Amino acid sequence: MGDIDQRTAQVGTRRLPAGVFVLALGVFAVGTGEFVLAGLIPLLAARFSLSVAAAGQVVTVFAISCAVAAPITTTLTARWPRRQVLLAAGTLYLVGAAATAVAPTFAILLVAQVVAAVGTGMFIPNASVTAAGLVPEADSGRAIAAAVTGFTLAVAFGAPAGTAVGAVFGWRVTMWLAAAVAALGVVGIAWLIPRGGITTSDPGGLRDRLAPLGNRRVLALLATTLVAFTAVYIPYTYISAVFSPATGGDGVRLALLITTLGIAGALGNLAAGRLADRHGGSAVVLVALLWLIVSFAIIAMAQTTYAWSLAAIGFYGISAFAITTPQQHRLITQDPQRASVLLSLNQALLYLAIGASGIVGAAGIRTVGAEHVIWIAAILAALAIGLSAFGRPARGPAVGPADG
Repeated sequence: MGDIDQRTAQVGTRRLPAGVFVLALGVFAVGTGEFVLAGLIPLLAARFSLSVAAAGQVVTVFAISCAVAAPITTTLTARWPRRQVLLAAGTLYLVGAAATAVAPTFAILLVAQVVAAVGTGMFIPNASVTAAGLVPEADSGRAIAAAVTGFTLAVAFGAPAGTAVGAVFGWRVTMWLAAAVAALGVVGIAWLIPRGGITTSDPGGLRDRLAPLGNRRVLALLATTLVAFTAVYIPYTYISAVFSPATGGDGVRLALLITTLGIAGALGNLAAGRLADRHGGSAVVLVALLWLIVSFAIIAMAQTTYAWSLAAIGFYGISAFAITTPQQHRLITQDPQRASVLLSLNQALLYLAIGASGIVGAAGIRTVGAEHVIWIAAILAALAIGLSAFGRPARGPAVGPADG
């Protein structure tokens, strides 16, 4: 018992290795490339003489490609060292971003975005596995959180900055910048991630690799990801409509809301990583989902006043991004031997959730209106709490907080 207490006391006191932060840079690069697409849609529509709806299919193509690529590429590269996988994924994204920047037609741009999406779907789950492998087990949640923070920073700074650059200098410059950041990430991974030092156990054939899907707890965890993040992304996808009474259609005010969301999300994600190490992922997810429901209620009351909307979206951002790390933590501890496969499936479902949020949110706006669509998200968050309960580990001998 004393050993467990001593290990718990040490959580958060050790410095994370530089490799974790270069992984965060890589996640930031691919995350920015994903989230900036929504801001570039009007520019793409004007350049290729398309309707906004038609140009918006670039987001759909990217999300679906990521969802499909994540489990397939992780399965195909199961025997590779994680450094090699990350270098290949980062290079794929870099090539896709550069090809997008020079695409002469919209069809070629879509093909280039498929390449970039394959790299993204391959990179993010392996970045989490690698981050956990670079530190002692007691610090794995904190390391995953640090890597995943690149995703929240992409929302907070990458996407708004990329949108602004596109508006001033053109969308092609934005994509060249995304490629340049990805190149820095690839160089950093080549330099700071140990060569052959981090591997995952090869679970065997495809049937063996997907064997964890026969476990009801794993299925419950993956279902939790799908439903929870559909709830999370409904307000984000339709942020301009939800907060229209407060922003009055002002793009600068909207950009500040997005930035506030991302900053709060980064803080929530980092805090969730530390709490997952101390108290287990299940408890952190439960608190985050309850917090999310409360934040939706606050948004419903605050969405007509800009100052209150800023406070409400910050409160929402903390809970929205506090779910990612403990969910990954739970999957890793559920079946460490197949962690990369499970995280790739989790990432695929996260991207499906982004797509589902657009469909569910659009239907909700048509049915109950933009001012009330937040309550649909709240219902989904409540459903996610029930699904999460089925993913809790069986009670048994105490083996430390990481089993939560």
